[in-house]
Amino acid sequence: MSTPVLNTLSDSAPVGRNALSRISSWFKHRVASGPVEGVAGGVVRAWCRELEACAREQGGPVASRSRALALIDLYEAMNEATRLEALRTFATTLKPDGAAVAQAFAAYSEALGSPAEWRAESALRGALASPRARVIRQFGAAEKGVRFLVDVRVEVLARLRQAPELQALEAELAEQLAVWFDVGFLELRRIGWDSPAHILEKLMVYEAVHEISSWADMKNRLDRDRRVYAFFHPRLKDEPLVFVEVALTEDIAGNVQVLLDQAAPVFDTRRARAAMFYSISSTQAGLRGISFGNFLLKRVVEDLQRDFPKLQHFSTLSPMPGFAAWLKAAPNVPLPLSEALANPHWHQDSALAGALRAPLMSLAALYLTEARQAPSGRPDAGPAAPLDSVARFHLGNGARAERLQWLADGSARGLLQSFGMMVNYYYDLEEIEGNINRFDAEGFVAAGSRLARLARIATRMREEAAAKR
Repeated sequence: MSTPVLNTLSDSAPVGRNALSRISSWFKHRVASGPVEGVAGGVVRAWCRELEACAREQGGPVASRSRALALIDLYEAMNEATRLEALRTFATTLKPDGAAVAQAFAAYSEALGSPAEWRAESALRGALASPRARVIRQFGAAEKGVRFLVDVRVEVLARLRQAPELQALEAELAEQLAVWFDVGFLELRRIGWDSPAHILEKLMVYEAVHEISSWADMKNRLDRDRRVYAFFHPRLKDEPLVFVEVALTEDIAGNVQVLLDQAAPVFDTRRARAAMFYSISSTQAGLRGISFGNFLLKRVVEDLQRDFPKLQHFSTLSPMPGFAAWLKAAPNVPLPLSEALANPHWHQDSALAGALRAPLMSLAALYLTEARQAPSGRPDAGPAAPLDSVARFHLGNGARAERLQWLADGSARGLLQSFGMMVNYYYDLEEIEGNINRFDAEGFVAAGSRLARLARIATRMREEAAAKR
């Protein structure tokens, strides 16, 4: 059946913002009322024509930004299947001109070492710049455009296996978002009980390490002996990007339940000598791989030192989310240990828990210092990174794996992930830069002497188990 909107879809010319808005409203209504076969193709064609118009900056920069905003509305009106086709069109239609790239590369190769090299390099860079990147910048300049692109990258990341042709689009989204979310554009805020309720609600939703179970729990984490800091971006109003929860203590803490105990008395911060980072949560999946958590910790340390000049220790109390899975898959684990851990209530049996403590802590130390990710196969990949995601973050930011804490997290998640063990990553301000350099260059894992000794014990234990088999 023909309608004025369908006639607009079949037109070969760009349709303009007003027509795009009508298409968005009409398509949203059609999606809500039933199947859209035969219509989705026309919507994707309209999407494609307008992307190309944006890439050419047809009508000038102002018109292109207006068109980008209308394209955002159109995309948001699409259902899941139509969005995938729209993303495929975005990725494959607005790619660089292959012939122009080949010609520019040949000219650059010929000009190497000559006075013409720099002009040839500039021409090659221009040929490699894709129309996609230009459109991404136009989206970002539109109202709600940055939020849109962060959300779109979530969808692109989820569909890479299904649609590998999205890889270049994903790389360009990541590159542009990394520019826009440079730490220089971020605002550090301390969150308190008097912060707006909608921000506190978002912290409760985004907390990824230790669930905030109630408003009373939230208030406890914001008390006088606690701190919560978050990074914000001006284009994502009141949306925390990453936040860290800090407890002020007299010494390095070894049990997270003690830190989270709502019934515990408020600590006298005049006696504070340690700042415990017990939870760090990133909130935006679309910013994956764009690291600003390390800058957050540095800024927080500066703020804490100003308010509490007697602080001597900056440490985490961190989970080891991959340890249990690694241990179950690892070869040469002593058979009695495996049999004992098969009892789901082992931690409630003091004698059994006591017998398991030494071997489990030794194997956990080995996991932190030796377990590595599989090689990526890329020639520029660098040294293999630690297998544990939390270890990668803190060791990569210059911390030292200082101390293992036995049954420090008795929650169901803690027992499932790491048999209740946690680790203190210690930030020695004089060692951070050196640790970062060695980690980047050689994959070096900075470890405290006790933890390193436990790792050596585990190596001998596994060698003995292998000899008995």
